[in-house]
Amino acid sequence: MKHSWDELDTYRGEYFSGQWPSIIDMLLITEGKFPQRPSFTVFKPDRTTLTFTELVASVRRVGSALAEAGVGRGDRVVINGKNSPAWGIAYLATLWAGGVVVPLDNQMDIERVRHLSEFVEASYLFGDKAIVDALDKSHLWCRSLKGCATLLGRSDNIPHIDELAPNDEITHAILGEHELAAILFTSGTTGAEKGVMLTHANIISDVYQACDGMFLSLDETDVLYALLPLHHSYCCTSVLLESIKHGAECVFGQDIIVSRMIADLSRGKVTIFMGIPLLYNKLLSGLLKQVRKKGRATYALIRTMMAVNGVLKKYLHINPFRPLFNKLLLNKVGLDHNHILICGAGPLSPKVFKQYQQLGLDFIQGYGLTETSPILTLNPISKFKVESVGKVFPLVDMIIADADENGVGEIRVKGPNVCSGYYRDEASSADLFDEEGYLRTGDLGYLDREEYLYLKGRAKNLIVTEGGKNVYPEQIEDRFQLYAQIDQILVRSYQEKADVPAEAIEAVIYPNSEYYEEHQLPIREDLERIIAEVNQLLPIYEKITRLTIAEEAMDMTSTKKIKRNKVTI
Repeated sequence: MKHSWDELDTYRGEYFSGQWPSIIDMLLITEGKFPQRPSFTVFKPDRTTLTFTELVASVRRVGSALAEAGVGRGDRVVINGKNSPAWGIAYLATLWAGGVVVPLDNQMDIERVRHLSEFVEASYLFGDKAIVDALDKSHLWCRSLKGCATLLGRSDNIPHIDELAPNDEITHAILGEHELAAILFTSGTTGAEKGVMLTHANIISDVYQACDGMFLSLDETDVLYALLPLHHSYCCTSVLLESIKHGAECVFGQDIIVSRMIADLSRGKVTIFMGIPLLYNKLLSGLLKQVRKKGRATYALIRTMMAVNGVLKKYLHINPFRPLFNKLLLNKVGLDHNHILICGAGPLSPKVFKQYQQLGLDFIQGYGLTETSPILTLNPISKFKVESVGKVFPLVDMIIADADENGVGEIRVKGPNVCSGYYRDEASSADLFDEEGYLRTGDLGYLDREEYLYLKGRAKNLIVTEGGKNVYPEQIEDRFQLYAQIDQILVRSYQEKADVPAEAIEAVIYPNSEYYEEHQLPIREDLERIIAEVNQLLPIYEKITRLTIAEEAMDMTSTKKIKRNKVTI
């Protein structure tokens, strides 16, 4: 059986040695194949595009400037900015100089930026104007930097990345596949951040597995959209690096603002779009809302056509109503050029997944974590299973540890994309792996006979009822994904009886204020009605018995996951 990485045999010995190329080796291989094809594009508001030859020239220039400033092999370079071509150039230029990329969340407060930069002993910092201006230049750590440059915006006395001009340009550092490429700090949904150490082999092996065989089919004619934060491994690997691998165009979006996103998708003619459940739920809800406005008959007709199209697409592999859906619906949200939608950073409701499929869109759901570079499974287009988060990658060894009578246990993995541990944290690194060397994901799930994974939830979030039943709160939360009345929901346990150490189930809901302003409904009464509706679909031991309405939005990560450990309502 042929694999995507078999093509590397053509370049091994010329561009790189070993099993996997470095990220820069991959860039140069692509530039050799597609020098004049578009690489990075941004609309600000006019279109600006770099070819792959122009991209490599920019990376060489900035990488040489870093080396001239004293950044060398293994030195850490912090990147903190919104998505932009400059962000991508800073990432690649750091590796060109032999450095290690440390991407930080652009929404992080400046004191946290300073603390983490100091923790990794950063030598250089790229940041948007707001970040650079907020730094305390008198601080010892700032004074120890070998340099600093801005990405978006220009700052007094600090050069913009476009202004970096070395005296001499250098060839790229020759980096081995097992050398460190990046330190990625986890988002901290359940605690403080940890710096995940990823090598070039970790990242590149994941890029190649994602496009292997039945998983993700794309080529140099595709256009990908980098909307989600690039400091997160999900978007960085699946969009930025995947586009570089294939010689495809990468359109950069800077904010998750629906109107701007739709404009980017339309103008860029994006063919592959990667999002998160919250985003897909909003898009689908908006589409169906527009259909309802056309009247009951039209709504019933379109929903019937969707159902028929979904069946024909799944079983006969034909998509007869897609042109009509493009004209009536999908062009309104910029998805009329789309070939593939990808969802990650959290499970999508099967109901939502199915409706996108019915609209004629190929929808892929995956699973992974920062520690695995990040993808471990993808749902193949040709053989997708709606309830699953995908088939295990070919080079990944996945087991279910301590499985219960239903086959549910902790997901553990080995593979070339699995990290070696956490930066300067030996204790947490040791705890990350079991005695046989498998990485403990902390997630619960089960595998079917065809190696498809079914996710249940986080082990730490598991609720055990009075009857000894296991309840997975994330699965209950998924039931609420299409209710426009709910902006955020967190399902958790509470102790109903002081003398019984069992857990009952509570829903903490932050209502959608715009919805209730428009519809003038009593909030608690309406939310209780929704809970009763969902409860009818749940077994008795999973039913929600208490509602708490949050007065303020709950803290979320940059990929819109609620920070469960910070909810104290």
